[in-house]
Amino acid sequence: MAGTLYLCATPIGNLEDITFRVLETLKNADLIAAEDTRHSIKLLNHFEIKTKMTSYHEYNRVEKARYLVKLLSEGKDIALITDAGTPGISDPGEELVKQCHENGIPVTALPGACALINALIISGQPTRRFCFEAFLPADKKERAMVLSQLKDETRTIILYEAPHRMMKTLEELYDALGNRKMTVCRELTKKHETAFVSNIEEVIAYYSEHPVKGECVLVIQGRTFQEIVKESQEQYQELDLMEHMETYMKRGYTQKEAMKLVAKDRGVGKRDVYQELLKYKEQ
Repeated sequence: MAGTLYLCATPIGNLEDITFRVLETLKNADLIAAEDTRHSIKLLNHFEIKTKMTSYHEYNRVEKARYLVKLLSEGKDIALITDAGTPGISDPGEELVKQCHENGIPVTALPGACALINALIISGQPTRRFCFEAFLPADKKERAMVLSQLKDETRTIILYEAPHRMMKTLEELYDALGNRKMTVCRELTKKHETAFVSNIEEVIAYYSEHPVKGECVLVIQGRTFQEIVKESQEQYQELDLMEHMETYMKRGYTQKEAMKLVAKDRGVGKRDVYQELLKYKEQ
């Protein structure tokens, strides 16, 4: 029988944020695949775990995944861990999971720490709907395309960023999104954990005088319904009332239906639109 791939969440800062189940799995697995064995050995030593490790990272993710799948197909149980947090999220574990499914290898996840979720729930930003973009692309064209798409995103936006790129990213976010509300979460689960609730402009001003330290999670408010309505109304205000009516009537709407839609677009009552149309007819 094939073995099982265990996706084991490890602490993102505080070493006590690890489950009993993960510890038992790491101890009993035949092999631990770690993103950085030099980093993970500290965790294993702390909990006196002697299981053999092998490296599995971005630069060997496809070829090494084939090797790990072969071991799994031979009946070995493998625990996958990342440098911190839940494996498979914005890391090479995604490839290994895909290959396991393609080869009929069982995969299960052991829940635990996850930086994006921790940041979201302490951010003070809306939590019902959110999107996760991880790190923005390094390629200039791809990066510009993603930022352009985020401009109209109505869900809360979550990004990761390294300290040395923080100011550049904040300035690009300001240019693309305007002065949105945002929270910068740093040093999550550690002694100096902070959640800086502000807006993009004030965050830029603060970090221009205080060097950024540590990895950051940026939680940014999505575009609000009020902003969308206001922009729509401003757009239609530029149209002559009759031109506005015609845009709907050309699509097959009746005059009555078009009046109702025009009133909604312009933020006025249907009776107001009717009165304006009467004036046009009298001219």
